[in-house]
Amino acid sequence: MLPLLLLLAGRGHAQPANRDREIEPPALTRQVPLHFKRHNFQALCYDSVGCTVVYNGHQQVRQADGKASPPKPVGGNGNAWGSTELGIRNFPGPVEVRWQSKDGTAHEASVDIGRIFRDELVWHAVPREKMTDFHAGPVAGAPDIYLEVDDRTINVYTAMFIPTQDEQIPGNKDSNFRKDIFLVWSRTYR
Repeated sequence: MLPLLLLLAGRGHAQPANRDREIEPPALTRQVPLHFKRHNFQALCYDSVGCTVVYNGHQQVRQADGKASPPKPVGGNGNAWGSTELGIRNFPGPVEVRWQSKDGTAHEASVDIGRIFRDELVWHAVPREKMTDFHAGPVAGAPDIYLEVDDRTINVYTAMFIPTQDEQIPGNKDSNFRKDIFLVWSRTYR
């Protein structure tokens, strides 16, 4: 009788609501504020079925209904990333995402990139004294914004090419830059 009572007691509880996880930028992002007015964008889908992503009026990803995407490469965060759309003026509207998680549950999401990056700050971890002079005024380049669908979770990352005075790989004259990837926002959908 006790197992039946425990089973019945659990039936009335709703699953926890979807929750945004906003991450604070590195301290140097606020200490050395670099602002952007344009950005690049790419979307990738992992461990999902029929994933479609629309941003800036363009289909960034379109998988056929019933087509499964591969699992995320182990330890390969950023290895498959480049930007598929360049120079997007801040901010055209939310990213619209539709997909099924691995268990077949259908999901729809509207991810407001403009709200996530409302301060238009370039996330970085480079001290001003280590940067070259590019940092005066608005940034000439544009940060990359990546949206990743991974089963039930959507993650938003950013990265920016930051020129540095010193080689980041000693002896490699072409390594005078940093392009760190930062997780900016995440939500797991129930």
